[in-house]
Amino acid sequence: MSIEFLINFTPQETRVAIVEQGVVQELHVERTASRGIVGNIYLGKVVRVLPGMQSAFIDIGLERTAFLHVADIWSDRHNGDTGKPIERILVEGQSLTVQVLKDPIGTKGARLSTQISIAGRLLVYLPQEKHIGISQRIEDETEREALRERLTRLVPEEEPGGFIVRTMAESASDGELAADIAYLRKLWGEIRNSATGRFPPSVLYEDLGLGQRVLRDLVNDDTTRILVDSRENFQKLTSFAAEYSPKVLPLLEHYGGERPLFDLHSIEEEIQKALARRVSLKSGGYLIIDQTEAMTTVDVNTGGFVGARNFDDTIFKTNLEAAQTIARQLRLRNLGGIIIIDFIDMENPEHRDMVLDEFRKALARDHTKMTVNGFTALGLVEMTRKRTRESLAHLLCEPCPTCGGRGEVKTARTACYEILRELLREARQFNAREFRVLAAPNVIDLFLDEESQSLAMLSDFIGKKISLHPEASYSQEQFDIVLL
Repeated sequence: MSIEFLINFTPQETRVAIVEQGVVQELHVERTASRGIVGNIYLGKVVRVLPGMQSAFIDIGLERTAFLHVADIWSDRHNGDTGKPIERILVEGQSLTVQVLKDPIGTKGARLSTQISIAGRLLVYLPQEKHIGISQRIEDETEREALRERLTRLVPEEEPGGFIVRTMAESASDGELAADIAYLRKLWGEIRNSATGRFPPSVLYEDLGLGQRVLRDLVNDDTTRILVDSRENFQKLTSFAAEYSPKVLPLLEHYGGERPLFDLHSIEEEIQKALARRVSLKSGGYLIIDQTEAMTTVDVNTGGFVGARNFDDTIFKTNLEAAQTIARQLRLRNLGGIIIIDFIDMENPEHRDMVLDEFRKALARDHTKMTVNGFTALGLVEMTRKRTRESLAHLLCEPCPTCGGRGEVKTARTACYEILRELLREARQFNAREFRVLAAPNVIDLFLDEESQSLAMLSDFIGKKISLHPEASYSQEQFDIVLL
């Protein structure tokens, strides 16, 4: 499979599109004003300890305090104190070196750990551990043992810290591994020195920018090209690759065309599609994707697809296509948490099994941790996808100020009746000479036409004049009542 990385740099943000076989599969966006903080190391301050939740809130200098659970406190857990409650480990006001496991998402603060890990291209350094682990993605047991033996030879027994071997290390030479070990140890030494004399909250280490992380974490043997549209950043990435990942150097290309890189490859169009609620299928069917705070739901519909022979074939083919499209949309939109998929009901059990197999096969290309359950009694597929960062919609969009994120607004007639009720309340509380209603033009029009009698009856009942004033800037739900 050929994979291309398209990297678009501007002073405000960095965007990366991962294109597999000519189709956009993933989008990564990092904004200068709101960079992700996963992997950053901070000197924090314990603000509050919650014995009931066995957790603590830590001030690391962000808008919201970060969250630390007792299970993520390394030192006591590894000294045999697994049963020790958090109130006997931490005290309010205490300084603590912590690393961010998860970015703040929605109303939740960042998730922290006191177990530090620093990622290189080939290895992950664990300065508090003393063992060598192998990535679970390396499944061949012989290969795992060979890598463990090689690293054991390269890491002297007396040296502190342990390592996890990443999948990139499978084809690495001993020299490349030794260079990564030296780099990671040097970096940890600099981090420890930077903490001396500092007061919390302080940043001790920030992870690499998105462009460098792509070269370090995402580029693999299937990558055929990395296009960069900024000459300055192309030079920075070239220098980074020359020092830490020489194999990537031949893949790097500077794009200097007049047409924007993302426009040339239709990425901008894909971004707009990834923000839409409806996703069309080639067969004529479509998906409806609704993202809520608690979960994401995906509904599959046949639409205009009527099939070649019978309705069962229509449903089966639509579901097969939907399975592939849903897997791509989960990656493209970076949807996480609980996901419920409502495939079109299938009577044939073999069809259900084949659709589920196709879905799992399509999901196998996704590097994010997932669990997929079979069909429930109600014919739904339940799955979870690990949340590692904000979804594309949460990153690029905000709730509509008119509807408040509901996706619909009250009708003009509903607004009229709310205004009538509010006028009655105001008349009972205040002895005004006149009430002036300010509302959207279409609401005022309804009062002048179909609801004119209702307004006249209320005016007679309260014995006060009611005047109407249209406000073009008001939304359909918005109104004010002025007492004159």
